[in-house]
Amino acid sequence: MKKVALMLIGLFATLPGIAFAHAGGGELTGFMHGFGHPIGGLDHMLAMVAVGLWAAQSGGKASWVVPCTFVGVMVLGGILGFSGVSLPFVEEGILVSILILGVLIASAYKAPLVFSSLIVGLFAIFHGHAHGTEMPVSMSAATYAIGFALATAMLHFAGIGMGMLMKQANVQAVSRLAGGVIALGGVYLAIA
Repeated sequence: MKKVALMLIGLFATLPGIAFAHAGGGELTGFMHGFGHPIGGLDHMLAMVAVGLWAAQSGGKASWVVPCTFVGVMVLGGILGFSGVSLPFVEEGILVSILILGVLIASAYKAPLVFSSLIVGLFAIFHGHAHGTEMPVSMSAATYAIGFALATAMLHFAGIGMGMLMKQANVQAVSRLAGGVIALGGVYLAIA
């Protein structure tokens, strides 16, 4: 587990440098715009942190398979979005993802790894599609996708870190409370 964490930190540390090394403002603008998209919206932030928190709460392989599944499938959803492929109920799917992930965390539900991956994969399609359709036409799709994938992974990593700290401090009740707050955040966003 420590080896995986160190590899992720190394990857996170090098990717922004690679993206900033591109010549021309279009790539940099695409990267920064993509990076800011998941961080700029409360709906995406809640869902991304929730994926990491649920993964840490589930433990074992889920702590890295679930977030990796989300990022990979989200990029595919992004490709669908900026390719112009229509997907119904995107906003509703995002809101449902926040609500369900919050409930899963609050109930400390541990699903089989395949089921957990299918759940987050389904939600990732909606989040990725939203990222892809909101990409300005003038930007590089590749650098934009790298930006939103990196920001998403960092938010997952924050959720994993919080979940692991709560486990080590033996305060899983706080983790469950956070799940309730996330679910209520989804309800708030649905009615706001």
